[in-house]
Amino acid sequence: MNPFWSNIFRGSGYEATLAYFLSTVPIFSKLKKGELSFLESIVHVRNYKADEIVFEEGDIGSGMYAIRSGQVRIYTLDDHGHESEQATLDPGDFFGEVALTASRPRIASARTTEATVLVGLFRSDMLDAIRKHPAVSAKILLGLTRVISDRLHQSHLQVNELERERGQS
Repeated sequence: MNPFWSNIFRGSGYEATLAYFLSTVPIFSKLKKGELSFLESIVHVRNYKADEIVFEEGDIGSGMYAIRSGQVRIYTLDDHGHESEQATLDPGDFFGEVALTASRPRIASARTTEATVLVGLFRSDMLDAIRKHPAVSAKILLGLTRVISDRLHQSHLQVNELERERGQS
């Protein structure tokens, strides 16, 4: 940003708003301020204590979460009940986004590792928004599609790399 403008807008407090936070989440990054205000009106802010379960593997997914503060551990359980960490997510990360479009069992569990604030967007709210606000909903769903496509592409590259490594051994 041009330093002239940043001096004028410094201290406006916008960076502390929920709308600004949502604009930093890749799924919502293409939304304009008014669209972010609408999104802000349909998301749910939830506070979790350390070591609280957000959802468990096998639960039917109902929505996605973005981490505003804190940390979330994503893990699976083996046949003996031992945890296998899949990821540790920090502020700005998001998870569970496939549940916005598909009512399927979760493939992993999510648990906070410290006091955490999550912003949830749930499928029921998204379906209602599609009926009442189709234009902004389409932009959200395009953002979701972009993110899922990027993740699928990355997974494909990783599978190819593993196959190459396996073929060399």
